[in-house]
Amino acid sequence: MADLPPLRDVIARHGLSASKALGQNFLFDEQLLDRIAAIPGDLAGKQVLEVGPGPGGLTRALLRAGARVTAIEMDTRCLPALAELGEAFPGQLTVVQGDALRIDHAELMGGEPFAVLSNLPYNVGTALFVRWLGGEAWPPLWTSLTLMFQQEVAQRIVAQPGGSVYGRLAVLAQWRSVAKLAMKVHRSAFTPPPKVMSAIVHVEPAAMPEGVSARLLERLTEAAFGQRRKMLRQSLKGVPGAVEGLESLGIDPQRRAETVTVEEFVMLARVLGNGG
Repeated sequence: MADLPPLRDVIARHGLSASKALGQNFLFDEQLLDRIAAIPGDLAGKQVLEVGPGPGGLTRALLRAGARVTAIEMDTRCLPALAELGEAFPGQLTVVQGDALRIDHAELMGGEPFAVLSNLPYNVGTALFVRWLGGEAWPPLWTSLTLMFQQEVAQRIVAQPGGSVYGRLAVLAQWRSVAKLAMKVHRSAFTPPPKVMSAIVHVEPAAMPEGVSARLLERLTEAAFGQRRKMLRQSLKGVPGAVEGLESLGIDPQRRAETVTVEEFVMLARVLGNGG
């Protein structure tokens, strides 16, 4: 086990400060970081993808857990601190400098299964999440997603129908995955403290419903929740066959998107995929 200096000392020595432009907030509490790293279960010897490690707070917790970590970091200021971590845990850490939104993660991980654990930069978190959940190929190479979000976003991911926070993110996260709120993290745990509370969402792939196109489901949810205050017969009229599909399933087209269950969206996507 490497004997590492406190994170605060590392940050001070490298003259690092959180970049607002990059959506950075640093976590120093090592016990909290170890708890986050433990959420997916035993990581010893397993591949982990981390996006936005910053100075390496969560990274060191993952390395302590025995994971083989590939970290994507855009901020070149953080690279020297990460290099020191790599030296402390020989052969366990690979750091890639670049934009996680522009990198093929499956290719980066060598086409092998991997877990994703990340204190996601706020400005790219949702875009990355939607990308990981998308695509026709299922199950994905990732075995689980353990991700820090603003609490408001986390609640939207695990939301149930009928409330104002239930929307496209909930359907995309739940139609072929199991999403749960794993832990809440107080804003005071971060440096600098963000204005909002945070929470960690844990997602595991589930069986993909047969006869359903991910692209079609995404199109349906985008249309339905893009005009969520309107009735489905209005919000979905731009999707060919959608209103007729609702009627064939006995779903009242006067309902609004926030009342439609994940299962009902799946049924509608299946009907449209089969030609109505």
